[in-house]
This record gives sequence, C-alpha cells and structure tokens, in this order.
Amino acid sequence: MERKPFEVETTEDHKPYSDGGGSDLTSTVDSSGDEQKKLVYRGWKVMPYIIGNETFEKIGIIGTLSNLLVYLTQVFNLKKYTAATIINAFSGTINFGTFFAAFLCDTYFGRYKTLSVAVIACFLGSVFILMTAAVPGLHPTPCGTKSSCQGPNGGQVLFLLLGLALLVVGAGGIRPCNLAFGADQFNPKSESGKKGINSFFNWYFFTFTFAQIISLTLVVYIQSNVSWTIGLSIPVGLMFLACVIYFAGHNLYVKVKASGSPLAGIARVIAAAIKKRGLKPVKKPCSDLYNHIPPNYANSTLKYSDQFRFLDKAAVMTPDDKLKPDGTASDPWNLCTMQQVEEVKCIVRVIPIWFACAVYYLAITLQMTYPVFQALQSDRRLGSDGFKIPGGTYVVFLMSGMTVFIIFYDRVLVPSLRRVTGLDNGITLLQRIGSGIFFALLSMLISGFVEERRRAIALTKPTLGIEPRAGEISSMSAMWLIPQLVLAGIAEAFAAVGQMEFYYKQFPENMKSFAGSIFYVGAGVSSYLASFLISTVHKTTEHSRSGNWLAEDLNKGKLDYFYFMITGLMFVNMGYFLLMAKFYRYKVTNDEANSVIKTYEEETKENQQQDKSYV
Repeated sequence: MERKPFEVETTEDHKPYSDGGGSDLTSTVDSSGDEQKKLVYRGWKVMPYIIGNETFEKIGIIGTLSNLLVYLTQVFNLKKYTAATIINAFSGTINFGTFFAAFLCDTYFGRYKTLSVAVIACFLGSVFILMTAAVPGLHPTPCGTKSSCQGPNGGQVLFLLLGLALLVVGAGGIRPCNLAFGADQFNPKSESGKKGINSFFNWYFFTFTFAQIISLTLVVYIQSNVSWTIGLSIPVGLMFLACVIYFAGHNLYVKVKASGSPLAGIARVIAAAIKKRGLKPVKKPCSDLYNHIPPNYANSTLKYSDQFRFLDKAAVMTPDDKLKPDGTASDPWNLCTMQQVEEVKCIVRVIPIWFACAVYYLAITLQMTYPVFQALQSDRRLGSDGFKIPGGTYVVFLMSGMTVFIIFYDRVLVPSLRRVTGLDNGITLLQRIGSGIFFALLSMLISGFVEERRRAIALTKPTLGIEPRAGEISSMSAMWLIPQLVLAGIAEAFAAVGQMEFYYKQFPENMKSFAGSIFYVGAGVSSYLASFLISTVHKTTEHSRSGNWLAEDLNKGKLDYFYFMITGLMFVNMGYFLLMAKFYRYKVTNDEANSVIKTYEEETKENQQQDKSYV
C-alpha cells in the first residue's frame, strides 16, 4: 500500500500567508524532495464554503430523493412493490458508486476535482428530475382516483433514468470525498488541527441530519400538497447555490493530489503471500521480516500483530529478493514490507464487521420505505383543522431520533459511561455499533406489532375513506409509527456514527476516501438485499393461500409477517456480530504502543516514590 509523499496542488492564487487569525502554517515536500514549500491550513476559515456547500447540497439532493417513492407511485403510476424495488436498487447503485468514486479520487483526480464533477452532476440530475414533473410529455397521464392507471412509456422512463444516473454520479462522488476533503483543511499534526477535525466530524453529521429534517418536512410538504413542480424546483435552486458556494472557495482550499490507488498495495501483499506460501514462518516477525519505511511515509507505522500470519510471508526475504540502493524492493510484487502487510491485516479484520453492519442497515432501509405506505393507509390528521402530515414526512422522526440522541449520547451518556469504564468514548466503537444493531432489531420487532394493529383496526372498525390505488384508510393514528422510527434513529446514532469513526480509525491513513466509501457500500448491499427480499417475498406469496404479504392494499397483505421475518434475520446477524467482535483486535500504532509503555513506566516510578516516602 505504498504511497507518494504528501503533495498538494498549488496555484498562483493559493499563496501561503500567515495572518495571525488561526491559519495553520506548515511545510511539505514535493515528490522530488528537492523543493520545500509552505502550506497553509486555513481550517475554520474555509468551513463556510465547505459546510455551506454541504448543507445546500444535502437539502437539495435529499429534497429530490426523499419523496421519490411517493413520486413514482403518484406521478409515474408505478405499483408500490415496483417503486420500492426501484428505490432500493437506485440507493444501492449510489452507494456502490462511492467505491468507484473513491478509487478514481485516490488514483487519478484527487478530492477537489472529484467533488467538482460531482456537485455539477447532482445539479444536472435534479434539473432532469424536475423536468419529468414540469413537462407534461415526460410523465404519464395523471391517474386521479381511478383504480387502474396508464404507466410510463419507454421515453419517459429513459428520461427519468437519465436524471437518476446523474444523481448516481453526483452523490456517488460526494459521499466518500466531502468528509475527507473537509478534514484536509486542518493540519493533522497540530493540536488545533486535530481538535478542528473532530469538531468538523460533529458538524458534518449535524448538517446531514439537519438537511434531512428540512427536506422531509418543508420540501416534502410542498411536493405532496402544493405542487410537484414547485417542490422539485427548490432542490434545483439549492443545488445551484451549493455549486456557487463550493467554487467560491477554489483558491482557499488545501487540495491534496491523487497519490495512487491503495488497492495496488493490497494486491501486491496478497500476490506475494501466495507466491511464498511454501515458506516457513519466521521465528521473530518483528525483527526478521523486511520492513523498510521510506522517508515521508504517508501512514503511521503499525505494531506487529499475530493474526492472519499467512500474510507475513509477503515480507519474508529470500535469496531471490533484491533491494534498490534506497532500500526499497526491486520487485514490489514479490517482496512487501511488514508495514504493508499490517495495513492489509487492518482491512481483512474490518471485513467481517462490515458485513454485519451491511445486514444491520437492512432494517434502516426498510424503515425508509414501507412506513411511508403504512402512513398513507393510517390516520394522518393532526389537530382539529384536518391538516394531514404527508406520508413521506414520517421518516423525519427517524432523523429527529438520531439527532436528539446524538446530543444526549455526547453530553450525558458518554460522561456517565466514562466514569464507569475509564474509556474516553465511554464505550468501545464495536460496543457502540453492537448497541445500534440491537436497537435496529427492536425497531423491526415493534414494526411488526404496529402493522398487525393497524391492519386489525382497518378490518374491524370504521375506516376513514380510501387511499387511491391502495385500500381503505385505517382509523389508527399514524403516530403509532413514531416509536419504531425513533428506535431506528437511535440505532443510527449508535451504529452509523460509530461505523464511520470505526472505519476512519481502523483503515490506513491513505485510505480515507475508501473508509468513507465502504460505509456507503455496506448501505448499498443492504439496499440490494432489501430489493431481493421484497421481490422474492412478493413472488413467493403472491399466489399462496395465505395471501400476498406485500399486496398493494396493505389491509389485504401480511406486512407484519415480513417485518417479523426481518427481525429473525436481525437476531441471527446480531449473534454473528458479537462473535466477530469478540475476536477483533484494534489497530495499534508504534507511537501508541510507546505511549502506553511510557505511561506504565511513569506509573511504576510514581508508585516506587510513594513507597519510599511511606517508608
């Protein structure tokens, strides 16, 4: 996983300066090592551009996507299970796109150029989606209260898919890069820079949830109750503002250049380990394995770990292995350093945890879709004036639960747990993720009982009318959906934030974009899994005696059975996660190991001095 030394883009306008106002001045060396350049980390001075772009971009893209499920059923006249399948597949494609964007970012373009293309693609995609609503010929004839409707033609579907494809390019490029790009603006070697990075992470998640709340309330209400054209125009305008704000800070950003894909380093370690699989393990890996560390190495050096020792053979020197004058291997595909091997071990250790998190996110994915349909066939009236909460807005309770609990967790829970456990974060990252998996399981269990009650009331008590192309509206208040959504939000506060921090801390430093992308790839896996399960259950139960579990009319379906099935899957996944977490070992750098040794020695000296004083 060898990487070029840290290098940034420089322009005539990006001149270093020190204004005494918080800019962090440091030096860096270019790739040739001959020229010393001064680099200014402006930190919070450029955050108005980055966070402003982040806020408007998130409100814009979420405003376009959050109500897309209802848009496909009401404007494009698609069936519920078809719309849910499309949304899940679309979300999965966006999330998988983050992996390819991270690869292109780290290998060729760098984060600034990748984000530049992505924000423009998001703007164009939102324009295309707007046109499908504003231009009559780009969507089917309105259905009204008819029981059967005309679906979209091929041209209309193609234009819609073109808009979605642009959003895939845009969101796929933004998600893995914007968090790392913001962190690039702080000096990671200074105390103020480290504090700035931690604070930026908090602002990032606050902005993300704030944008979702605004989109799921104001924007969704306008789309559902005023006009789809006006409601989709708002995201277009916000995305345009996001582009303007982002490019306004062009000359102020620290722009880290692409430094080569870390995937090549992973492939080299695996290839070398396979070639040398017949060699005997060395007796003292710490001293006997080849471990040349080049100057200005981008990653922190890691302490040797005895897990996955078959990979150690990639760093065993044989008579056939030759070294260059600078100490590096002549054939990096045949001889790797112990440092590179340890970096691959970090990734291998994360994969089982990542898989459990991907299955966990299935619960969150489903809470974003079918509760909308449940709300549409429930009593959504609020107050005595007959105001109805839009079905797509109920997901805001998931975001609100997440936002409120993050504050409670940071201000109340962590300090309390810190006094008990002695850990800075109160609990370990894996304990935090495991807590999220438990709350997700609880959320699905309650979802099943709530749907069972909603359907029973619809079948046994007077209804409130008929939802077009669905069925009779149950008199059960849609507010009963809030507990399951709040629990899902708490699960996200534990698991989503915990995952992001976990990947960033456990991956090597030159894989920050991949650390961001792997989180979304896991969400993409869950979206495809949700689509597969929905399609399979629908086809399997469609002609069964018990009836279709996922019928268009939820009153005739068995959605609660589907929820209970997912609960069982969550229970199995939680057992798997606990097993994998038990054998997981956190990454330890040599600096951290030395710090622990020094702390132990200082404590020993203090105890000895206390003993002498006592005597």
